[in-house]
Amino acid sequence: MKRVVERTLPNGRRCYVYPYHVCLEGLETLVLCREDEDYDAVVKYISVCAQRKNVIVITYAVVSNHCHCAILARNQEEADAYAQELKRMCAMWFSKKYNEKSILKKCGISAILIDNDWYLRNALSYILRNALDNGCDIHKYHWCGYSAAFGRKDDSGTRMVAGLSKRERRAIMHTDDDLRHVLWRLDKENRLLPASICDTDYMEQAFEHDPAFFLKSIGSLNTEEMRNRLEVSPRTMQPDTEFYKRANDTAKRWFSAEIGELPVPKKLRLVPYLFRTGKTTARQMGRALGLEKELIERAINFRGSQPYD
Repeated sequence: MKRVVERTLPNGRRCYVYPYHVCLEGLETLVLCREDEDYDAVVKYISVCAQRKNVIVITYAVVSNHCHCAILARNQEEADAYAQELKRMCAMWFSKKYNEKSILKKCGISAILIDNDWYLRNALSYILRNALDNGCDIHKYHWCGYSAAFGRKDDSGTRMVAGLSKRERRAIMHTDDDLRHVLWRLDKENRLLPASICDTDYMEQAFEHDPAFFLKSIGSLNTEEMRNRLEVSPRTMQPDTEFYKRANDTAKRWFSAEIGELPVPKKLRLVPYLFRTGKTTARQMGRALGLEKELIERAINFRGSQPYD
């Protein structure tokens, strides 16, 4: 499997990109997608925002009160920019349609670097399992990227988004963005075809080009473990003991050594990753890594809005 790959981005630049998992948190007491038009709009925003923010969609799933997608981006900053734009566009859609202001104000959105092969396969499987675990027939579910992987990729009866008029683009794609150069296709119901918006080659190579391996991974996934890793942990402050274990596991994956064995420069390389993939503070990271708080703050370029204690 190639986790880091070379791709041509929407702006035409050829470069190496990294996989990230993006999750727009759900609302426990409110259904966001109340009819098919809402699901369709979120799928289209997943694609439009990728074009705007120069990232590539690997796969996605939209369910009634939240959504997931995996993307390829050059760095954390661009993955974060995509996540925030997706949340902004979804918030505008639901606020305008249902006249509910600040509907997503309390919903977080995260972009988490997928830093090893095990994590990658399970994250991709987890995203698609969201449709299955919501009681849907994943083979017929229109709002996820399942059919893009190992699918038939049939072009018959479809039309190109690039050929839409400005009025059609606004009505169907919900945007005034210039989409004349995209390769996306629409079915007869004007839904985006997953195979046209997803990086199917990346998905298939992640599962060794084996459809049976792909299906087995989705079917046998420990969804509770992955939910904790991908949704809960990034929002929950861990006790020092648990945080130290996570940091030490990362050190062993990255450098094949315990934290206590690492020189300061290697410890500092861990800091931005640990900060972005879980809720923590400079003091807690300092305790776990054996570094001064000031060193931690410089390593992650803390701003006034970030926690220090």
